[in-house]
Amino acid sequence: MHSQIVEFPDNFLLIDLCGAHDRNLAEIERNLEVQILRRGNQLAVHGDADHVAEAVQVLQALYQRLETGKDVAPGDIDRELRMGGSDAAAASEDGGQMEMFRGGRVEIKTRKKMVEPRTEAQKAYVRSLFEKELVFGIGPAGTGKTYLAVAVGVSMFIEGHVDKIILARPAVEAGEKLGYLPGDMKDKVDPYMQPLYDALNDFLPGKQLAKLIEDKKIEIAPLAFMRGRTLSRAFVVLDEAQNATTMQMKMFLTRLGEGSRMVVTGDRTQIDLPRGVASGLHDAERLLKTIPKIGFNYFTAKDVVRHPLVAAIIEAYEADG
Repeated sequence: MHSQIVEFPDNFLLIDLCGAHDRNLAEIERNLEVQILRRGNQLAVHGDADHVAEAVQVLQALYQRLETGKDVAPGDIDRELRMGGSDAAAASEDGGQMEMFRGGRVEIKTRKKMVEPRTEAQKAYVRSLFEKELVFGIGPAGTGKTYLAVAVGVSMFIEGHVDKIILARPAVEAGEKLGYLPGDMKDKVDPYMQPLYDALNDFLPGKQLAKLIEDKKIEIAPLAFMRGRTLSRAFVVLDEAQNATTMQMKMFLTRLGEGSRMVVTGDRTQIDLPRGVASGLHDAERLLKTIPKIGFNYFTAKDVVRHPLVAAIIEAYEADG
Protein backbone atom coordinates (compact mmCIF):
# COMPACT_ATOMS: atom_id res chain seq x y z
CA MET A 1 0.00 0.00 0.00
CA HIS A 2 1.41 3.38 -1.06
CA SER A 3 0.36 6.81 0.24
CA GLN A 4 0.91 10.36 -0.98
CA ILE A 5 -0.27 13.64 0.52
CA VAL A 6 -1.09 16.57 -1.78
CA GLU A 7 -1.61 20.09 -0.47
CA PHE A 8 -4.01 22.58 -2.09
CA PRO A 9 -3.54 26.16 -0.83
CA ASP A 10 -7.02 27.52 -1.65
CA ASN A 11 -9.67 25.90 0.54
CA PHE A 12 -12.54 27.25 -1.57
CA LEU A 13 -11.08 25.68 -4.73
CA LEU A 14 -10.48 22.47 -2.80
CA ILE A 15 -14.19 22.34 -1.94
CA ASP A 16 -15.00 22.61 -5.67
CA LEU A 17 -12.37 19.99 -6.44
CA CYS A 18 -13.96 17.51 -4.02
CA GLY A 19 -17.47 18.24 -5.32
CA ALA A 20 -20.80 18.04 -3.51
CA HIS A 21 -20.60 15.26 -0.88
CA ASP A 22 -17.10 14.48 -2.25
CA ARG A 23 -18.62 13.00 -5.42
CA ASN A 24 -15.62 14.05 -7.55
CA LEU A 25 -13.26 12.24 -5.21
CA ALA A 26 -15.56 9.21 -5.23
CA GLU A 27 -15.42 9.10 -9.03
CA ILE A 28 -11.62 9.17 -9.02
CA GLU A 29 -11.52 6.51 -6.26
CA ARG A 30 -13.86 4.25 -8.23
CA ASN A 31 -11.95 4.52 -11.50
CA LEU A 32 -8.41 4.27 -10.11
CA GLU A 33 -9.07 1.93 -7.16
CA VAL A 34 -7.56 4.30 -4.60
CA GLN A 35 -8.77 5.82 -1.35
CA ILE A 36 -8.72 9.62 -0.94
CA LEU A 37 -9.02 11.19 2.51
CA ARG A 38 -9.31 14.91 3.16
CA ARG A 39 -7.35 16.49 6.02
CA GLY A 40 -7.79 20.26 6.13
CA ASN A 41 -6.33 21.60 2.89
CA GLN A 42 -4.63 18.30 2.11
CA LEU A 43 -5.75 15.16 0.31
CA ALA A 44 -4.14 11.85 1.26
CA VAL A 45 -4.23 9.26 -1.53
CA HIS A 46 -3.77 5.57 -0.65
CA GLY A 47 -3.44 2.56 -2.93
CA ASP A 48 -1.21 0.90 -5.50
CA ALA A 49 1.79 3.14 -6.25
CA ASP A 50 1.00 3.58 -9.95
CA HIS A 51 -2.68 4.30 -9.27
CA VAL A 52 -1.78 6.78 -6.52
CA ALA A 53 0.56 8.63 -8.87
CA GLU A 54 -2.15 8.75 -11.54
CA ALA A 55 -4.78 9.95 -9.05
CA VAL A 56 -2.46 12.73 -7.85
CA GLN A 57 -1.91 13.84 -11.47
CA VAL A 58 -5.67 13.93 -12.05
CA LEU A 59 -6.31 15.90 -8.85
CA GLN A 60 -3.60 18.42 -9.70
CA ALA A 61 -4.89 18.82 -13.26
CA LEU A 62 -8.42 19.47 -12.02
CA TYR A 63 -7.17 21.92 -9.40
CA GLN A 64 -5.20 23.81 -12.06
CA ARG A 65 -8.40 24.00 -14.07
CA LEU A 66 -10.21 25.57 -11.09
CA GLU A 67 -7.35 28.06 -10.67
CA THR A 68 -8.04 29.37 -14.19
CA GLY A 69 -11.65 30.12 -13.23
CA LYS A 70 -13.24 27.10 -14.91
CA ASP A 71 -15.66 24.64 -13.35
CA VAL A 72 -15.08 20.93 -12.85
CA ALA A 73 -17.91 18.95 -14.42
CA PRO A 74 -18.25 15.15 -14.73
CA GLY A 75 -16.94 15.36 -18.30
CA ASP A 76 -13.79 17.11 -17.08
CA ILE A 77 -13.13 14.36 -14.57
CA ASP A 78 -13.71 11.75 -17.27
CA ARG A 79 -11.25 13.53 -19.57
CA GLU A 80 -8.50 13.75 -16.96
CA LEU A 81 -8.99 10.10 -16.01
CA ARG A 82 -8.66 9.08 -19.66
CA MET A 83 -5.67 11.38 -20.21
CA GLY A 84 -4.05 10.43 -16.89
CA GLY A 85 -3.82 14.12 -15.97
CA SER A 86 -1.08 14.50 -18.59
CA ASP A 87 -2.95 17.19 -20.50
CA ALA A 88 -2.83 19.70 -17.69
CA ALA A 89 -0.30 22.23 -18.93
CA ALA A 90 -2.05 25.29 -20.32
CA ALA A 91 -0.85 26.38 -23.75
CA SER A 92 -0.62 29.70 -25.50
CA GLU A 93 -2.72 31.07 -28.35
CA ASP A 94 -1.71 30.00 -31.84
CA GLY A 95 -2.50 32.70 -34.38
CA GLY A 96 -5.77 33.59 -32.61
CA GLN A 97 -7.16 30.28 -33.77
CA MET A 98 -6.35 27.75 -31.11
CA GLU A 99 -4.03 26.90 -28.26
CA MET A 100 -0.80 25.17 -29.21
CA PHE A 101 -0.74 21.39 -29.17
CA ARG A 102 2.73 20.77 -27.77
CA GLY A 103 1.61 18.76 -24.75
CA GLY A 104 -0.85 21.49 -23.82
CA ARG A 105 -4.58 21.51 -23.35
CA VAL A 106 -6.66 21.65 -26.50
CA GLU A 107 -9.67 23.96 -26.28
CA ILE A 108 -12.23 24.80 -28.96
CA LYS A 109 -13.91 28.15 -28.38
CA THR A 110 -17.54 28.56 -29.40
CA ARG A 111 -20.13 31.20 -28.50
CA LYS A 112 -21.81 29.09 -25.81
CA LYS A 113 -19.11 26.86 -24.37
CA MET A 114 -15.51 25.72 -24.42
CA VAL A 115 -15.13 22.23 -25.86
CA GLU A 116 -12.19 20.02 -24.87
CA PRO A 117 -11.27 16.59 -26.26
CA ARG A 118 -11.67 13.85 -23.68
CA THR A 119 -9.42 11.13 -25.16
CA GLU A 120 -6.05 11.07 -26.92
CA ALA A 121 -7.76 10.02 -30.17
CA GLN A 122 -10.12 13.00 -29.91
CA LYS A 123 -7.18 15.32 -29.27
CA ALA A 124 -5.34 14.03 -32.35
CA TYR A 125 -8.55 14.40 -34.37
CA VAL A 126 -9.03 18.04 -33.33
CA ARG A 127 -5.41 18.73 -34.21
CA SER A 128 -6.03 17.33 -37.69
CA LEU A 129 -9.20 19.41 -38.06
CA PHE A 130 -7.23 22.61 -37.51
CA GLU A 131 -4.15 21.61 -39.49
CA LYS A 132 -5.44 19.78 -42.58
CA GLU A 133 -7.84 20.77 -45.35
CA LEU A 134 -9.43 17.32 -45.59
CA VAL A 135 -9.94 15.05 -42.59
CA PHE A 136 -11.66 11.68 -42.12
CA GLY A 137 -13.00 10.66 -38.70
CA ILE A 138 -13.86 6.96 -38.65
CA GLY A 139 -15.23 4.99 -35.71
CA PRO A 140 -18.28 3.96 -33.69
CA ALA A 141 -21.12 6.17 -32.52
CA GLY A 142 -20.58 8.24 -29.39
CA THR A 143 -16.90 8.99 -30.01
CA GLY A 144 -17.45 12.69 -30.78
CA LYS A 145 -16.56 12.60 -34.48
CA THR A 146 -19.37 14.88 -35.64
CA TYR A 147 -19.66 16.89 -32.42
CA LEU A 148 -16.00 17.94 -32.45
CA ALA A 149 -16.05 18.64 -36.19
CA VAL A 150 -19.03 20.99 -35.80
CA ALA A 151 -17.35 22.64 -32.78
CA VAL A 152 -14.20 23.32 -34.82
CA GLY A 153 -16.33 24.60 -37.71
CA VAL A 154 -18.12 27.06 -35.41
CA SER A 155 -14.79 28.14 -33.89
CA MET A 156 -13.24 28.78 -37.30
CA PHE A 157 -16.37 30.65 -38.43
CA ILE A 158 -16.33 32.88 -35.33
CA GLU A 159 -12.63 33.62 -35.89
CA GLY A 160 -13.29 34.56 -39.54
CA HIS A 161 -11.24 31.75 -41.06
CA VAL A 162 -14.27 30.58 -43.08
CA ASP A 163 -17.36 32.43 -44.31
CA LYS A 164 -19.90 29.66 -43.90
CA ILE A 165 -20.57 26.24 -42.40
CA ILE A 166 -22.13 23.49 -44.50
CA LEU A 167 -23.31 20.27 -42.86
CA ALA A 168 -24.48 17.39 -45.04
CA ARG A 169 -25.75 13.85 -44.61
CA PRO A 170 -26.81 11.19 -47.11
CA ALA A 171 -30.63 10.94 -46.81
CA VAL A 172 -30.60 7.16 -46.77
CA GLU A 173 -33.86 5.44 -45.83
CA ALA A 174 -32.64 3.41 -42.87
CA GLY A 175 -35.65 1.15 -42.64
CA GLU A 176 -38.08 4.04 -43.18
CA LYS A 177 -39.62 5.37 -46.39
CA LEU A 178 -39.24 9.12 -46.91
CA GLY A 179 -42.27 9.23 -49.17
CA TYR A 180 -44.58 8.14 -46.38
CA LEU A 181 -43.48 10.92 -44.02
CA PRO A 182 -45.76 14.01 -43.86
CA GLY A 183 -44.82 17.48 -45.14
CA ASP A 184 -42.63 18.92 -47.89
CA MET A 185 -39.07 17.82 -48.70
CA LYS A 186 -37.59 19.88 -45.84
CA ASP A 187 -40.00 18.28 -43.37
CA LYS A 188 -39.12 14.83 -44.72
CA VAL A 189 -35.35 15.36 -44.58
CA ASP A 190 -35.01 17.34 -41.32
CA PRO A 191 -35.31 14.26 -39.05
CA TYR A 192 -32.15 12.89 -40.69
CA MET A 193 -30.37 16.21 -40.02
CA GLN A 194 -31.46 16.56 -36.37
CA PRO A 195 -28.11 15.45 -34.84
CA LEU A 196 -26.44 18.28 -36.77
CA TYR A 197 -28.96 20.81 -35.45
CA ASP A 198 -28.39 19.43 -31.94
CA ALA A 199 -24.63 19.98 -32.18
CA LEU A 200 -25.04 23.53 -33.49
CA ASN A 201 -27.47 24.35 -30.68
CA ASP A 202 -24.74 23.39 -28.21
CA PHE A 203 -22.35 25.96 -29.66
CA LEU A 204 -24.44 28.93 -30.81
CA PRO A 205 -27.28 30.90 -29.16
CA GLY A 206 -30.68 30.00 -30.63
CA LYS A 207 -31.49 33.38 -32.18
CA GLN A 208 -28.02 33.72 -33.70
CA LEU A 209 -28.19 30.19 -35.11
CA ALA A 210 -31.62 30.86 -36.66
CA LYS A 211 -30.33 34.09 -38.25
CA LEU A 212 -27.22 32.37 -39.64
CA ILE A 213 -29.37 29.61 -41.16
CA GLU A 214 -31.75 32.21 -42.60
CA ASP A 215 -28.80 34.11 -44.13
CA LYS A 216 -27.37 30.83 -45.46
CA LYS A 217 -24.17 31.31 -43.47
CA ILE A 218 -24.98 27.87 -42.08
CA GLU A 219 -26.50 25.26 -44.36
CA ILE A 220 -27.79 21.85 -43.33
CA ALA A 221 -28.77 19.76 -46.32
CA PRO A 222 -28.83 16.27 -47.84
CA LEU A 223 -25.65 15.25 -49.63
CA ALA A 224 -27.40 15.37 -53.02
CA PHE A 225 -27.72 19.17 -52.66
CA MET A 226 -23.93 19.51 -52.97
CA ARG A 227 -23.90 18.50 -56.63
CA GLY A 228 -22.67 21.18 -59.02
CA ARG A 229 -21.31 23.49 -56.30
CA THR A 230 -17.77 24.67 -55.60
CA LEU A 231 -17.44 25.39 -51.90
CA SER A 232 -14.97 28.21 -51.20
CA ARG A 233 -14.05 29.53 -47.73
CA ALA A 234 -16.44 27.06 -46.17
CA PHE A 235 -16.17 24.52 -43.36
CA VAL A 236 -17.93 21.46 -44.76
CA VAL A 237 -18.88 18.33 -42.80
CA LEU A 238 -20.20 15.14 -44.36
CA ASP A 239 -21.73 13.08 -41.57
CA GLU A 240 -22.75 9.39 -41.75
CA ALA A 241 -20.47 9.08 -44.78
CA GLN A 242 -20.65 5.27 -44.72
CA ASN A 243 -24.08 5.73 -46.37
CA ALA A 244 -22.70 7.69 -49.32
CA THR A 245 -22.14 5.73 -52.52
CA THR A 246 -18.78 5.82 -54.28
CA MET A 247 -20.06 8.34 -56.84
CA GLN A 248 -21.60 10.54 -54.14
CA MET A 249 -18.36 10.53 -52.19
CA LYS A 250 -16.34 11.48 -55.26
CA MET A 251 -18.85 14.25 -56.03
CA PHE A 252 -18.59 15.58 -52.49
CA LEU A 253 -14.79 15.50 -52.23
CA THR A 254 -14.38 17.33 -55.54
CA ARG A 255 -16.47 20.26 -54.23
CA LEU A 256 -13.46 21.41 -52.17
CA GLY A 257 -12.71 25.02 -53.05
CA GLU A 258 -10.14 27.68 -52.14
CA GLY A 259 -9.86 28.36 -48.41
CA SER A 260 -12.23 25.54 -47.44
CA ARG A 261 -11.97 22.69 -44.97
CA MET A 262 -13.73 19.36 -45.33
CA VAL A 263 -14.48 16.73 -42.71
CA VAL A 264 -15.87 13.28 -43.49
CA THR A 265 -17.20 11.25 -40.55
CA GLY A 266 -18.59 7.74 -40.55
CA ASP A 267 -18.96 4.36 -38.89
CA ARG A 268 -18.08 1.39 -41.10
CA THR A 269 -20.30 -0.91 -39.01
CA GLN A 270 -23.49 1.11 -39.61
CA ILE A 271 -23.96 0.95 -43.39
CA ASP A 272 -27.61 1.34 -44.46
CA LEU A 273 -27.04 1.18 -48.21
CA PRO A 274 -28.90 -1.45 -50.25
CA ARG A 275 -27.21 -4.83 -50.49
CA GLY A 276 -24.54 -4.84 -53.19
CA VAL A 277 -24.00 -1.05 -53.16
CA ALA A 278 -20.44 -0.18 -52.13
CA SER A 279 -19.84 2.37 -49.37
CA GLY A 280 -18.11 5.51 -50.59
CA LEU A 281 -16.37 5.82 -47.22
CA HIS A 282 -14.68 2.46 -47.68
CA ASP A 283 -13.54 3.33 -51.21
CA ALA A 284 -12.31 6.80 -50.19
CA GLU A 285 -10.28 5.28 -47.36
CA ARG A 286 -8.76 2.73 -49.72
CA LEU A 287 -7.95 5.23 -52.48
CA LEU A 288 -6.84 8.28 -50.49
CA LYS A 289 -5.04 6.90 -47.45
CA THR A 290 -1.58 7.39 -48.97
CA ILE A 291 -2.08 11.12 -49.68
CA PRO A 292 -0.08 12.89 -46.93
CA LYS A 293 -2.18 16.08 -46.84
CA ILE A 294 -5.34 14.13 -45.97
CA GLY A 295 -5.84 13.23 -42.31
CA PHE A 296 -7.30 9.86 -41.31
CA ASN A 297 -8.31 9.58 -37.66
CA TYR A 298 -9.69 6.41 -36.08
CA PHE A 299 -11.75 5.85 -32.95
CA THR A 300 -12.59 2.72 -30.96
CA ALA A 301 -15.03 1.82 -28.18
CA LYS A 302 -12.45 3.23 -25.73
CA ASP A 303 -13.16 6.70 -27.13
CA VAL A 304 -16.91 6.55 -26.51
CA VAL A 305 -17.84 9.52 -24.32
CA ARG A 306 -21.53 8.72 -23.92
CA HIS A 307 -22.96 6.51 -21.17
CA PRO A 308 -20.41 3.80 -20.19
CA LEU A 309 -22.90 1.14 -21.30
CA VAL A 310 -22.57 2.39 -24.90
CA ALA A 311 -18.89 1.42 -24.96
CA ALA A 312 -19.72 -2.00 -23.51
CA ILE A 313 -22.43 -2.55 -26.14
CA ILE A 314 -20.07 -1.58 -28.98
CA GLU A 315 -17.35 -3.89 -27.65
CA ALA A 316 -19.83 -6.78 -27.42
CA TYR A 317 -20.89 -6.35 -31.05
CA GLU A 318 -17.26 -5.98 -32.20
CA ALA A 319 -16.33 -9.21 -30.38
CA ASP A 320 -19.21 -11.03 -32.06
CA GLY A 321 -18.19 -9.74 -35.49
